[in-house]
Amino acid sequence: MKQTDLFTNKRVLVLGLAKSGSAAARLLGSLGAEVTVNDAREEDPEAAPLSALGIEVILGGHPDGLLERGFDFVFKNPGIRYDHPVVSEALEAGIPVWTEVELAWLVSEAPFIGVTGSNGKTTTTTLIHHMLHMGGKNPLIAGNIGTPACTVAAAAEPDQIVVIELSSFQLLGTEKFRPKIAIWTNLYEAHIDYHGTMEEYGGAKFAITRNQGPEDFLIYNADQESVARYASLSEAKKIPFTLAGRSEAGISADGDSVYWLGEKLFDRSDIVLPGRHNLENVLSATAAAILSGCPAEAIVDVLSSFAGVRHRTQFVREWKRRKFYNDSKATNTLATKSALEAFRGPICLLAGGLDRGHSFEELRPFMDRVSSAVVFGETASRFREFAASCGVPIIREANEIEDAVRTAAEISSEGDTILLSPACASWDQYPSFEVRGDRFIESVQKL
Repeated sequence: MKQTDLFTNKRVLVLGLAKSGSAAARLLGSLGAEVTVNDAREEDPEAAPLSALGIEVILGGHPDGLLERGFDFVFKNPGIRYDHPVVSEALEAGIPVWTEVELAWLVSEAPFIGVTGSNGKTTTTTLIHHMLHMGGKNPLIAGNIGTPACTVAAAAEPDQIVVIELSSFQLLGTEKFRPKIAIWTNLYEAHIDYHGTMEEYGGAKFAITRNQGPEDFLIYNADQESVARYASLSEAKKIPFTLAGRSEAGISADGDSVYWLGEKLFDRSDIVLPGRHNLENVLSATAAAILSGCPAEAIVDVLSSFAGVRHRTQFVREWKRRKFYNDSKATNTLATKSALEAFRGPICLLAGGLDRGHSFEELRPFMDRVSSAVVFGETASRFREFAASCGVPIIREANEIEDAVRTAAEISSEGDTILLSPACASWDQYPSFEVRGDRFIESVQKL
């Protein structure tokens, strides 16, 4: 771990506990800071262990005059908005407000590969990690996908590589963060309730390359004009990826092959993951692996066996010549559209969930692949009407995922793909999309 005196004898407020807050508080304490942790929750299992380390823990709300204690830094949970009273007051007072990603960057002896984008972050990050591991690079994985970044970075050795998934929330709280390799998968409208505008959202994403120089690399989606426009502002060496056919620049793909700098790298038939969106993830991950010194054989070994990240178009099981896929992470129509596009059909679609009032019309061009549908949750009746308007011949309603799986098994036919891709958040029935997906997997395994 790099030693820094930036926090020595400085007063630091960690706002929001959770995993990342607890990890940041522990690391800051070890760096000589006087740490105070504040969380609105009444209790947290991390409170006692932190107190035992001499860290002050304030639970149950945010006391009036908290910032009058003279804090030098604030580290906030990424989910806490910038209009939060404590955060806005800190910014007005000129106190740096960072996320733990900045702390991780400050202490890491290993270079970073950072992955951001509206969709595809987790799959791309996981692919890179597998490729680097297969290529003997001894990588570490961090961020949204698992262990807090500062915990991983503090343990990283100089000859390792930290592969980190980064949300716009995390990137917005960085100042000097500079990955050796940055990946920007795509940019779609999302999190506007947090950022306010698409311009602010895109600007937050741009932080992944903002501090990069000519010796760094930015791998970006050249097929998306908005991403390419932001990429043009970067000082990094640009590595575009495209599905528009063979290209002499960066990494590209046509109907048959994948190319690196115009030279054939491997056949598309070597890739197990289905779908155009996953091909984009494969291209960006492959480019990062090549730039990190991975041999092509190691990359192909991973691509020929990697069947997907849990809850993201994850193959679960084949039962009576029906293939079941878990895409519970598809909490919006864009993600479900990508999933439908990945399969030619016939598809038995399981969809529904929290009703946010959004339209399903984005799915219409791909609903001709759906031969049957099972709908559930708050949007069940709306999705039923939509599916009927698309000409789906068989539509059933289920109370919960377990019921939906049994119904899908009954109404589907041999050769069907049975796809859980809800197009809605899970919170009407389940605490998270992970729980919803786990229930789906368990139900499929019981058939």
